[in-house]
Amino acid sequence: MDKIQSKFSPKILLTFLIFAAFCYASLILPFTYRQSPVSLSVGSVSTQDIRAPQTFSFISETLTENARDQAEQSVMPIYLAADPTISRQQLERMKAVLNYVSSVRSDEFATQEQKIADLQAIDNITITTEMATNILTFGQDKWQEIQNETLFVLEEVMRSTIREDQITQAKRSVLPLISYSFTSAETEVINSLVTPMVTANSLFSSDKTNEAIEQARAEVEPVSKTYMAGETIVSTGQVITPVIWEALQELGLISPQSTMLKYISSALLIFSVVIMEYIYVFRYRKNLMDTDFRSLVTILALYLVFLYLARIFILNRAVVPYIFPIAAFGLTISSLINYEVGIIFSIGLSTLTAYGQSNSVELTLFYIIASIVAIFILQRGRRITVFFYSGLVLGLVGAATVVSYRLISAYFDMEGILTLIGASFLNGMASVSLTLILQYAVASLLGKTTALQLMDLSRPDHPLLQLIMTNAPGTYQHSLQVANLAEQAARSIDADPLLTRVGALYHDAGKALNPAFFIENQVTGNLDAHDDLDPAETATTIIKHVEDGLKLAHEYRLPPEVETFISEHHGKSTTKYQLSKAKEQLKDGKEVDLSKFEYPGPNPHTRETAILMMADKVEARARAEIPKTDEEITKLVETSIDTLLHDKFLDNTSLSMKNIQAIKESFFQTLKNTYHHRLKYPK
Repeated sequence: MDKIQSKFSPKILLTFLIFAAFCYASLILPFTYRQSPVSLSVGSVSTQDIRAPQTFSFISETLTENARDQAEQSVMPIYLAADPTISRQQLERMKAVLNYVSSVRSDEFATQEQKIADLQAIDNITITTEMATNILTFGQDKWQEIQNETLFVLEEVMRSTIREDQITQAKRSVLPLISYSFTSAETEVINSLVTPMVTANSLFSSDKTNEAIEQARAEVEPVSKTYMAGETIVSTGQVITPVIWEALQELGLISPQSTMLKYISSALLIFSVVIMEYIYVFRYRKNLMDTDFRSLVTILALYLVFLYLARIFILNRAVVPYIFPIAAFGLTISSLINYEVGIIFSIGLSTLTAYGQSNSVELTLFYIIASIVAIFILQRGRRITVFFYSGLVLGLVGAATVVSYRLISAYFDMEGILTLIGASFLNGMASVSLTLILQYAVASLLGKTTALQLMDLSRPDHPLLQLIMTNAPGTYQHSLQVANLAEQAARSIDADPLLTRVGALYHDAGKALNPAFFIENQVTGNLDAHDDLDPAETATTIIKHVEDGLKLAHEYRLPPEVETFISEHHGKSTTKYQLSKAKEQLKDGKEVDLSKFEYPGPNPHTRETAILMMADKVEARARAEIPKTDEEITKLVETSIDTLLHDKFLDNTSLSMKNIQAIKESFFQTLKNTYHHRLKYPK
């Protein structure tokens, strides 16, 4: 077997570099980039009238922030509840002052002037000389009454809640609380002592006030701004305000701040997408790098065609992006090559297509999700009805994706949503219709066969199968058994099971032109081993079934891929029985002409034709030997395939030893189910 190319390949690297360059061009060329028609900034003056190309709404951060500022300003300062500790502290201070005044009054050693000076030295309390003289002249009983009234009035005032902005008002309430039984001089003393002691007992809470402000701001709903189609966003000579700037940005009418940033952004995206695709091919699809390189080139070329057409047609459009059948690319690749290849390259194509659009995230997911779901449903596309279902589901999933984004965005517009839903279903039908066309075109270019063609060829009523069934029923039964073996083995190694089965059905078609010469078509008990014929002539007749099969394939217009199974199922092997007979008949040391006993070939060059060669050999031996135990089946499979490996018939394929082992296990299971023991029923 050929070793699978796993090392660095300059050819593949160069191919992807050229591919990346074309992708990069699609993002930066003027006709494929969402270039801005205006270049403005906040505070600048517009040099032209700018109108809304369509009706749209958006959440204005500027207007929303203004509304939040207004809500913040409406929040009143929050004060804590009255603190009794403060009231008690003030009463204690007042008692200390009164005790001090009493001690001054009772000081026998101080002069009148010294006592007045001591009273006026009390902090924060203003005592005039006249008031001090009155305090000193009050009798002891009267002074006790004044002290009691002072404490009572202060306590009454401090019982109420007093904030910092209410201190003045609270001090004014002192005088009315003083009993009318006191003279004006006594009242003045009480008022002068109490008023300075009045202070705020309800303090401002910055934490609670900030919480209220945050709550008020959070409760403000986002403010949206709406422009009708054709409405003037900014007029000539008008200053660009932040709100107008937001509208222009929302419409994508603001030019990039730097052309260099655009180039760098595009380059980074191209690097990310292409490196993903390159690593996938390098690690998981190495056959595209070696034996099927033409398919890789075709994938990349079709990729670029879709990318450029999409970038040209969806530019600055509102509905067209949702109609453009981008999913047709992935569906075509999936149906002809592999669904994983279709998915990986569809992700990259969808990302690049939506890049730079005002709704790029929504559009990217619309393309990717719908394409992947449709690929999963279509698979190889074996029936027309599957294409219809794929298109229907593609439209349904696409519509759901669009609606999910529009329901929570500022673009909620029922008429617009219904339009996009219709566009999504139109996209689905357009994608599958285009896939049907591209499928046949690309298949012809690559020499491949579509699943629809293969399904038609596998029908028992196909004219060529009818010919085989009628003329060579034994060959037909043999082909069915080989097809079952080969199909299951192909599925086990991720080869193409449908192509393998169809190829197996037609691989011995040439025997239908001379059926009686082949042992499977001869009557049981009267088998003719051709021992009475010349071995070379017998070999020529047997080998001719390959040539006859190709003639019938041309006559019945079988695809080239199916013809390959006919020409390669024996490879360059020899008719060993006839060759052995010829060697026995030789005399005088003559050598046998091997060319007369060798099939024209070539040897298998794909995994599918290699599987057929192995299945053909295993089934023929199983039919002859009829194995009865698991050990006999295992030995039959092992020796048959090991012989082909030893003779190097599988060297031109990409099969690994792991694949070979999986094929052996598949053959064993199929043969075990075919030749399992049966109960012998009584007569």
